[in-house]
Amino acid sequence: MSGFSPEWLALREPVDHRSRDTSLARALSDQLRRPDAVTVVDLGCGSGSNIRATAPLLGPRQAWTLVDYDPRLLAAARDALGTWADSATAEGDRLILSKSGATIAVDFREADLNRDLDAALGPTPDLVTASAFFDLCSSRFIDTFAAAVARRRAIFYTVLTYDGVQSWQPAHTADAAMLDAFRAHQLTDKGFGASAGWTAPKILADAFKQHGYAVSEASSPWQLGTSDAALIADLATGFADAAAETGRIPAADLASWRGITRHGAIVGHTDTLAVPG
Repeated sequence: MSGFSPEWLALREPVDHRSRDTSLARALSDQLRRPDAVTVVDLGCGSGSNIRATAPLLGPRQAWTLVDYDPRLLAAARDALGTWADSATAEGDRLILSKSGATIAVDFREADLNRDLDAALGPTPDLVTASAFFDLCSSRFIDTFAAAVARRRAIFYTVLTYDGVQSWQPAHTADAAMLDAFRAHQLTDKGFGASAGWTAPKILADAFKQHGYAVSEASSPWQLGTSDAALIADLATGFADAAAETGRIPAADLASWRGITRHGAIVGHTDTLAVPG
């Protein structure tokens, strides 16, 4: 799976961070804020947004492994983390970051999760995490993934999994048809087989419950307004392009929908925390 640019990820990062559910974040912090080192694996890390949001929830010593299929994004993550940290020192391929009193060791791993999931997870992580990832995965991959995390008795925390809720301001008569087409496009193969799309939150919860995990979920919607104009414009373009690829929308309706300048949008997401019993 690839195709996400560092520019797109940078554009969405502030909205991603403000949209995370704070109660679930506190619950994670209660589980893992401790003086001994916390080991974390971040799957589909992109340019490192997830570590920047999640590391402040954890203790003073952390060891992260950032995993992605795209070497461009791993390079972007390395650069962005060096800027984000109070200080950064390279030890070979590893970065040692100091941030707000915490020491954070970061390794970077290029991996195809379809083939190298066990290697990507490593033997004994305390936490496996991801952001805006599992709606792109198949239900079969999610089941395999949950079993692999459960074998390690790791905590699982993921944020911003798309849940199918979407609306635009101003509204358009084609909104419902466009959303149906977008959802159909979401179910196509993004590199892991037929994607779970908006059903991913339920599939994730069910998979971890089958392994005896206590699962908590919370809504984390993007609520976009006039200050998010650039993101809304990019989002609308991508949404329309995906709908068009399905061939379900008449050309005139598609052109009319594209012709509106939008000043607001809501995109539904779910955060999930799963703790071994």
